[in-house]
Amino acid sequence: LNLVAKLEEKGYAYQGSDGDVDYAVRKFKPYGLLSGKSLDDLQSGARVDVNTGKRDPLDFVLWKRAKPGEPQWESKWGRGRPGWHIECSAMSTKILGDTFDIHGGGPDLVFPHHENEIAQSEAATGRSFAKVWMHSGPLRVRDKSGREEKMSKSLGNFFTVRDVAEKYGYEPIRYLLISAQYRSPINYSTDIIEQCIAALNRLYTCRDSLDFELKNAADAEHDGDKAIIDGFDKYREQFISAMDDDLNTADAIASIFELVRDINTNVVGKTPSKALVEGAIAMFDELTGVLGLVYNRKTETLDSDVEALIEARTNARKEKNWAEADRIRDQLKEMGIVLEDTAQGVKWHRE
Repeated sequence: LNLVAKLEEKGYAYQGSDGDVDYAVRKFKPYGLLSGKSLDDLQSGARVDVNTGKRDPLDFVLWKRAKPGEPQWESKWGRGRPGWHIECSAMSTKILGDTFDIHGGGPDLVFPHHENEIAQSEAATGRSFAKVWMHSGPLRVRDKSGREEKMSKSLGNFFTVRDVAEKYGYEPIRYLLISAQYRSPINYSTDIIEQCIAALNRLYTCRDSLDFELKNAADAEHDGDKAIIDGFDKYREQFISAMDDDLNTADAIASIFELVRDINTNVVGKTPSKALVEGAIAMFDELTGVLGLVYNRKTETLDSDVEALIEARTNARKEKNWAEADRIRDQLKEMGIVLEDTAQGVKWHRE
């Protein structure tokens, strides 16, 4: 109500003959900048409704006069309810202030909803409404016939983040949403979520392998280490270039997997130096950290007696005492420690 009253005081709103309070679009000169629509084009396509109290067919409702059976409140213009557009401006300015950084929404809301939000908010406050507008592509699902359709509440084909997270966790959902540039549509299916999990597992495997290599890395640098470490910089450049290109997270992720391939080729299993492993870890953590990936890593440590058993088994294998090695392996399994013999050495995880 305060926002509508302020617009009326400034001459941007008026009460029509039907009792509605309308916004005078032509009073706001920048109208149409967000959508790229001109007032002349809008005028030619506007419907003229003889049952409205609008002075101009382009004007839109700020306060709707009450009708029987509708929610309604008392106001200086009589009983009524707020229009759809003014509700959003009122909530935004109350919670985020007159100006905030990012306003999101679907592309179908650019006109008229977001255009009207700008007009009424900026006319009321005299300040810029949102600094950046980001209109994201829809999330698509398949119907029973296999046809793709937009997920929406009205179609009844939606589910919540919690529904998916209960089965798969939250990180695969994050990965799914950033696997495409935000303006592009995203398809959802259990198969696609499984693909996201597989991609994340590849990232976790790479990072865990680097931790393993670091424990056994040599202090002395090898010939060519500096060239490999310096070569990691190109993945940062690719990542930044993608993110600067209208937040192209899909290409940013692609640069991370190029880094992973490089690490698997030149670091993992190559008896690397400590400097090389640390350089790989630094770049991996920097790039995945920006996108909030690989945040569920477990950095567990083993008790000294368990470490001693693993070392004893390693020695037994070196001495080709396979029976003793198997006995220790079974003992560790009973303790909940599963061993994995790899080309790089013994790795472990808890059951």
